[in-house]
Amino acid sequence: MSGIMVFLFILSGIFVLLIILGVFWSIKSGQFDDLEGPAERILMDDDDPLLPTRRLRQPDESSTID
Repeated sequence: MSGIMVFLFILSGIFVLLIILGVFWSIKSGQFDDLEGPAERILMDDDDPLLPTRRLRQPDESSTID
């Protein structure tokens, strides 16, 4: 085998090892614990006045039309 083939086999082995370590790290750190939460949270309307985090703004007196 040529030297470049050996180099490419070693390089691809290192990449495979890094990918495997990355997958195990992401599983251990909890990246896959809640798969539905972000997908449902994006559908919630932030402008809904019934949400407890939103307060209705009081109209300013300066915005009244005379």
